[in-house]
Amino acid sequence: MKHSKIQKLTKAEEDIMKMLWDHGPTTVSAMIEKMEGDKPPHSTVSSIIRILEKKGFVNHKTYGRTYEYFSIIEKETYSKFSIKNLLSNYFEGSVNEMVSFLIKEEEVDIKELQKMLKNIKE
Repeated sequence: MKHSKIQKLTKAEEDIMKMLWDHGPTTVSAMIEKMEGDKPPHSTVSSIIRILEKKGFVNHKTYGRTYEYFSIIEKETYSKFSIKNLLSNYFEGSVNEMVSFLIKEEEVDIKELQKMLKNIKE
């Protein structure tokens, strides 16, 4: 699937996708069991899954009355889309702007950046 067809996910949609990426194919009930804290209603998770299906992120297999959902977009594909989206929307498409921002915000220190550059050159 081309990046231009990928849509941005809401926080709730991303959370469901992370579970599918981390745990593989699952049912809505099994997904809810794995959630920490207050568990959302089955109908809420089910609705989010159906939205993800419409957006082309998820598909399902049917076993009788049970639906097993699985990701059809890889985490890496969505990560690339998200980073490109972040770059174009907040940093005018400039990696330099983004790295400068991260350094100024002390999210990345210079030594860490030097290690990254060394790894890239190797």
